Formats: sequence, C-alpha cells, structure tokens
Amino acid sequence: MKHIGMIGIGLMGHGIASNLVKHGHPLRVLEHAGNQPLDGLKALGVTTAITPRELATQVDVLILCVTGSPQVEAVLTGPDGALQGLRPGTVVIDCSTAVPASTERMAAMVHAAGGRFIDSPMTRTPKEAAEGRLNLLVGGDKALFDECRPLLACFAENITHVGPVGAGHRMKLLHNYVSLGSVTLIAEAAACAQRAGMDPATFVQVLGVGGGWGAALDRLKPFLTDGDSSGLKFSIANAHKDLSYYNTMAEDTHADRTVAQAVLRTLAQAKEEGDPNAFLPEVVTRLVAR
Repeated sequence: MKHIGMIGIGLMGHGIASNLVKHGHPLRVLEHAGNQPLDGLKALGVTTAITPRELATQVDVLILCVTGSPQVEAVLTGPDGALQGLRPGTVVIDCSTAVPASTERMAAMVHAAGGRFIDSPMTRTPKEAAEGRLNLLVGGDKALFDECRPLLACFAENITHVGPVGAGHRMKLLHNYVSLGSVTLIAEAAACAQRAGMDPATFVQVLGVGGGWGAALDRLKPFLTDGDSSGLKFSIANAHKDLSYYNTMAEDTHADRTVAQAVLRTLAQAKEEGDPNAFLPEVVTRLVAR
C-alpha cells in the first residue's frame, strides 16, 4: 500500500482521511490548528508531522485539501514547504478549490522538484466525504490519472478526467458557480417571499413541483421550513471565495460575468453582515433584514 500524506483535515478532509485508512493505506497528516479533531484518526493508527517539509519526506502521495490557492502555495512553497522535502516521483494530488492559473504554476514547480501533479477538486458535501462518495474532477496526464484512480476510488464515487493540469479546477469553479449561484438566487427569492408575507413551506412546495426543483432547493429547504442550516454545510466565506475565483477565471478567459459579479456582490455583503463562517442558508436571513 502507498504511504499517504495529507494536509487539510477539515470537514471534507476528515472524511477523505477516514476512508483512506479504512482501505488500508498508512496515513500521516499535518498537525494544524484548522484540523478537525484527530483523536479518532490517531486511534486508527494515523500519525502526524509538524511541517509540510517533514511530511513530504515520508510519503509516496501527498494530498492537499486546504481552503484555496494561497494555502496551497503556502504549504508547497513556503518556509518548510513540501517542495523542500519532496521525494522523486511523489504524486501531489490537490483536492482544494483553486485559481487555475495558480494551479498550473504549482504543478510546474512540483515537476521541477521531481514530483508529479494532478488537480482533483471535489463536489458534494462532508456527508458524502465521510461515506467515501465524493465526486472528483481530475486534471492531469491521463496515464497518471489511471495510476491514481484506485487511490481516488477509496473516497470517491464518481471520478471524471476532465483534461490537462488545471482543467479540474476550471471545472470545479464552473460547477460551484452554477451550484452556489443557484442557492444564492433561491435565497434572494425566499427573502422576497418572506418580506411579501408568503408561507415558506408553500414557497418550497411550489418551487419543488415546478421549475425551481433541484439540489439547491433541497439543500435550502430545511432552513426555509425549520430554520436548520445544516442541510448545506458550506460557509458564506467559502462561497464568496469560490465565486471570487470563478470571476477571476472568467476575467482571465474574457468570458462574460455579469451575473457572476452580481452573485459575488450579494455574497460579499452577506459576509460583512454577520459571521462569515455561518452556513450559506443564513444568507436568507441577512437578505430579509436589509
């Protein structure tokens, strides 16, 4: 079994780590204040490292599951970064959400250090991460994709090779723009419905049997009907970050982004109006209060 290193044991990363261990892979993770509690993983034999450099010296595959491009760049190229300890042939798998231009730069630096690189961002939620049922969008050399697929299958249900390095993150940003944009649109409509005195349950029912049906409505429904935001465990801050990345990509490719800019403005204001780490359904409350 390959020796796996992992950086980023957050809500998604914890599920990935658990499934890697269940499939018998020796796993070492980076100690970090942003991790979810590691006690359960350590009880299963997971060990830890203090720096990315130390971690890289001891693994065959290094999986990154951090917040975004600044964090990816920091753990690879910063002081005691992973590139300083990378062994020849080590595969770096970036499951983060990142700006594609940064991804391409990081891939080139990994290759220059003797490693190999694929970007493999995720869709779905922490629930599917824990169940080993994530969707992965993989960018990179097809032969390397084929080599890594059995490992990726330890924590993913649907694995799609979408093109060369950077294509995974491009597809992830397209997906999240549609997904998070749809949630934001419904949230704005739901806020208008509340201001107009419409019953939330009726609002959900009417959309659910008509053109508003879909994953976005399903994930907002518990909050609209019962005030439960756990149906979409994705923070307003992360949604704002992803839409910012999408706008950067659209600008870089000279694509129209009129609607994307409006969604970004809505999320930026919601982020400033309360706890930025609140789950995305809370946007409804902030829109109602404006």
